[in-house]
Amino acid sequence: MPALLWFRRDLRLRDHPALLAAAESKDVLACFVLDPQLVKSSGQRRLQFLGDSLRQLRDDLDGRLLVTRGRAEEQIPRIANAIDATAVHISEDFAPYGKHRDQKVRAALGSVPLVATGSPYLVSPGRITKDDGEPYKVFTPFLRKWRAEGWRKPAQSNADSARWLDPAHVANHCEIPDPGVDLSLETGEAAALSQWERFADDGLDRYAEDRNRPDLPGTSRMSAHLKFGTIHPRTLVAGMNLRAAGAQAYLRELAFRDFYAAVLHYWPSSVWRNWHSDFDGIQTDTGAEAKGRLEAWKAGETGFPIVDAGMRQLRETGFMHNRVRMIVASFLVKDLHLPWQWGAEWFLDQLTDGDMANNQHGWQWCAGCGTDAAPYFRVFNPTTQGEKFDPAGDYIKRWIPELAAADDLHLRKGERPQGYPEPIVDHGTERAEALRRYQAIGS
Repeated sequence: MPALLWFRRDLRLRDHPALLAAAESKDVLACFVLDPQLVKSSGQRRLQFLGDSLRQLRDDLDGRLLVTRGRAEEQIPRIANAIDATAVHISEDFAPYGKHRDQKVRAALGSVPLVATGSPYLVSPGRITKDDGEPYKVFTPFLRKWRAEGWRKPAQSNADSARWLDPAHVANHCEIPDPGVDLSLETGEAAALSQWERFADDGLDRYAEDRNRPDLPGTSRMSAHLKFGTIHPRTLVAGMNLRAAGAQAYLRELAFRDFYAAVLHYWPSSVWRNWHSDFDGIQTDTGAEAKGRLEAWKAGETGFPIVDAGMRQLRETGFMHNRVRMIVASFLVKDLHLPWQWGAEWFLDQLTDGDMANNQHGWQWCAGCGTDAAPYFRVFNPTTQGEKFDPAGDYIKRWIPELAAADDLHLRKGERPQGYPEPIVDHGTERAEALRRYQAIGS
């Protein structure tokens, strides 16, 4: 009797535990359901990455991938019934929408089990808790327990692990999305493996020193691949020398990914609300002038070079260096006094690697309202941040051509080149105002 393998955030064939579980039935039908709600909220670049990765997965399966459109609680039981499936196999989803969707699918399947094996994480949410079973609210003790818990070795799966059924006789096929967006990176499993091999060979050793430098090619650019599961983090870790400084720094970032997934798992309302409710009373600006500042921030026209370079990189490529993400987020919430949700929403619209747990909780860390007793009093100075992490101004020059001929790309002194805006705020004044507002909520 056949099984149904329902792909979601696991668009690969290697290191795929749910594939091995499905393959115990010998005959397996592979499917992907284009959920209209998720398509609507994906942003054009993520939809393009999804579509391109699905086409690659279909090719890797010699065309034997069923792609259909509709609500999963309707489509999955229909497909399972059409092939008389003994079970539906999935990688577990821990995001609020995914958990709710899977509950509905499980109920709609009736006697056919929905079997979850594996997840997109090194250590799945729920496995790392305090000794009393309570979830961690602070990253550092989570990290210690996470390291001690460890993770499984990569699953030994590939295209030959199952006998794939031809989906031609199953109704309601649909076209794979192709918005026509030009992505700045290759997609699919083969591209993910190739990208990781290049970085592991040539960049991992320098990662600890270079990862905060947007002017250097110091990061792995694996975030979109991890988002869509074209590679599993176990595959990344398997070949690392974990005693090396670069590997340790990279592993810490993977731990942050698992931590934020766990935070969202335990506190699902934090997807759009302050995790730390004491910050609900903070004063933010939301009127017409605030919206005008938001548009200047989105366009990279704030007059602060490192902020504008990051925002233009995001708008033009769908990617932004992580250090610059922190700088532009701090600027939005602490210099412009805008709600962090406005920035998070724009990031999700633009980012190819937009991940709900990482994005929302990264923004809350910058805003001071998230986990880890976040340092609300820490206000990044955009000029000194630019000087420190883009010392020669190479990153700024790349994304702000009107500054290319400037003697001082950080614009600390002298006249501004024609065509580049004056600062829309005074950082010193707005820093003091931000601290006043934060202190007011505790008085």
